[in-house]
Amino acid sequence: MPKSRIRKKADFTPPPAKQATSIKLTNRSWVAPVMLALFLIGLVWIVVFYVTDGSLPVKSLNNWNIVVGFGFIAAGFGVSTQWK
Repeated sequence: MPKSRIRKKADFTPPPAKQATSIKLTNRSWVAPVMLALFLIGLVWIVVFYVTDGSLPVKSLNNWNIVVGFGFIAAGFGVSTQWK
């Protein structure tokens, strides 16, 4: 049986050197402290509301204080999307 021809691969030539592009890295060291602070503020807001039977943190908001507390917690989750 005849042998098939062997294809010779082309020698590897590296691509031309490119100039190093400057990659701008953003410093996101603020994300974790802000996220944790928002979580804690929301938690403390809700706990204070329940412990004081609705007279604190803002009496005029009545049960909307719970929404404000969860709003802080939701903002913490929103900030957490920026964490890398």
